[in-house]
Amino acid sequence: MRRKLVAGNWKMNGSLASIRGWCETVGSAATDEGGPELVLVPPFPYLAEAAARLTAEGVAVGAQDLSLRDAGAYTGEVSGGMLADVGCSFVLVGHSERRALHGESDAVVADKFAAARRAGLRPVLCIGETLDERETGIAERVIARQVRAVIGQVGIAAFVGAVIAYEPVWAIGTGRTASPQQAQEVHRYVRGIFSAIDANIGNSLQIVYGGSVKAANAAELFAMADIDGGLVGGASLDAAEFLAISRAAA
Repeated sequence: MRRKLVAGNWKMNGSLASIRGWCETVGSAATDEGGPELVLVPPFPYLAEAAARLTAEGVAVGAQDLSLRDAGAYTGEVSGGMLADVGCSFVLVGHSERRALHGESDAVVADKFAAARRAGLRPVLCIGETLDERETGIAERVIARQVRAVIGQVGIAAFVGAVIAYEPVWAIGTGRTASPQQAQEVHRYVRGIFSAIDANIGNSLQIVYGGSVKAANAAELFAMADIDGGLVGGASLDAAEFLAISRAAA
């Protein structure tokens, strides 16, 4: 049975004080080994602080991005090895905001997934369609392209221990949420892509939903057969709300 996973992506929000308060609240209330995996994904400056406060409590820390290169004269970049060195165990790759605002192509996302693997990090591959792509009936084609670009680059075996985050772009930060049935249809479709190549990897792969997840809708979403938790955005900034979402996944 797949273990649920709930990750809080703070994006470019927070402060040192708010990180410390969040860690104190969530760390002291973290679920036991039978509960979901919990992951905090704060901005880069707070990674080491979060790791120092959360790792002993069983809460993992992830980064929001990484360089596709391992080292060198790349000012402003942060390598996977550096992230691992400060205590990260997860990293997001291909978040819709990186694709849209920074022009990251499927090929770049695939290279970043490979870089995460080289550093021993668990990549969280973000995929999803825009509202226009959904309304024109090409959502599955877009998602298949995003997934297959990475499989083609790194191979199916690289997805052991990885996570897929389905985040419909039209539901991120908009207050709109895919219905549990809509989300389940996409999750089942994504699992089918992997299962057609390797049934064991397809069945064990954690596929989480991201798109205005909050305590009020988490239980219904997480009850779906192929939804293995959530990549939580704005709601994760509130420690109590994040814990309520994690209880829905327990």
